[in-house]
Amino acid sequence: MLRRTFFSALGLAAAAPSFADAWPSRQIKVIVPYPPGGPTDISSRIVLEKAGQLLGQPMLFDNKGGASGMLGAEVAKNQPPDGYNFLATTVAMLAITRHLQPIPIDPDKDFVTVARMSTSWMALAIHPSVPANTLAEFVAYAKANPGKVNFGSAGLGTITQLFGEMLNIEAGIKMVHVPYKGSAQATQDLLGGQIQAQFDQTVLPHILAGRLKGLAIVGDKRWPQKPDIPTLREQGYGKEGGESWYGLLAPAGTPQPIVDRMAKAIEQALQSPDVIEKLDKGGAKPTYLGPAAMRAEVDKESRMFADIIKRGHVTLD
Repeated sequence: MLRRTFFSALGLAAAAPSFADAWPSRQIKVIVPYPPGGPTDISSRIVLEKAGQLLGQPMLFDNKGGASGMLGAEVAKNQPPDGYNFLATTVAMLAITRHLQPIPIDPDKDFVTVARMSTSWMALAIHPSVPANTLAEFVAYAKANPGKVNFGSAGLGTITQLFGEMLNIEAGIKMVHVPYKGSAQATQDLLGGQIQAQFDQTVLPHILAGRLKGLAIVGDKRWPQKPDIPTLREQGYGKEGGESWYGLLAPAGTPQPIVDRMAKAIEQALQSPDVIEKLDKGGAKPTYLGPAAMRAEVDKESRMFADIIKRGHVTLD
């Protein structure tokens, strides 16, 4: 009996690679837990359509927006872990929202990480009327005028708020948070001078056009379109990282060989010149991390944003 069990297990182990090699044999579905046309939807489609071409199967994108992405995430959690179901995701879904409200998923147990795909370029911009041309000057101005500098965000508990709270904490200043219903509304008020500062992707074209002053890039390197703007980290802030990135998850139980093959296809897709060009036009850049590295990044950023939320007294009220 023991001999028969041993050889049976050996046979299953030998069969596992051929199972992965046969994948995919049909269309792959990706749930996008946000409305069509948003940054998650656009970036995910650019990368995964190319990955599907490399794998020889088309990708079916299913937009299920609502509840800060949690509606679609809950649906994805309950899909069969057969290698034909995936979930597009964001840093907010995995490392921020869980610290602000009860959510219907456990990001650590209900999904396996596949790959981080891309990251949005983001910047700190201020209105031209603010008497500062560098981040150091802005911090000095904010310290001298506590409570008089307002920064806008895309909404309560968003990553765009947390970057502002992070600067408050690290620089010892007291900017006042003004939440909006989306980034575009905040940027319009920044252009109009109703608020003085904003961390976001939507400020970038206005920095290029000279309508706003760019003080810092959020990320590990400078923005190629405006290389004279230093990163936050170069200026002594944002030391722990934190960026607005997009990735891919699979339901827990999805075979690891399939996860690895999908990750490899994504890595190859991100090396394609046309994918790089499309991401750049959409304000994003390739920032590939494989399954294990993505999981480590999620864990690190979850701790970091939890600390900012706690120290900044961030709530959804």
